[in-house]
Amino acid sequence: MADTRLSRSGERTCRFCAIAAGNEKAFLVFRDAHCAAFLDYRPLALGHVLLVPVGHYGDLSDLPDAVIRELAVRVKLLSTAVIAAMRADGSFVALNNRISQSVAHVHFHIVPRHKGDGLFAHRLIWKRVTYRDDAQREEIAARIRRAIPG
Repeated sequence: MADTRLSRSGERTCRFCAIAAGNEKAFLVFRDAHCAAFLDYRPLALGHVLLVPVGHYGDLSDLPDAVIRELAVRVKLLSTAVIAAMRADGSFVALNNRISQSVAHVHFHIVPRHKGDGLFAHRLIWKRVTYRDDAQREEIAARIRRAIPG
């Protein structure tokens, strides 16, 4: 996944900013004034969600305390929803800071976990899975949306 692209005016644009603004296709599970959450394009498990702030912050040191507070509440909300929607035993929540960020925009990974899934069998390996098609992506995104309380 490319970090940035050129807009029509020749300016660099962030893919996650475009998704958060609704200007790029994504399988959205949550959006409010503070953040957007959508299915990861290359998931570790089906139902793997990325949570991003709507404002652009390249890494954790750029993130204002007020924004991280809002994100933390939504990490909790979305982790609960992902576990319920995917009938998971738990979740793995992670944030890569600078290194291993495929997109230089702060983002949390919320990954459903099942006992024996082998995600961390011997060492941390980001083994990827794939969705069959966009219909499966939308079905899973809808399940997560329905599992979000309120």
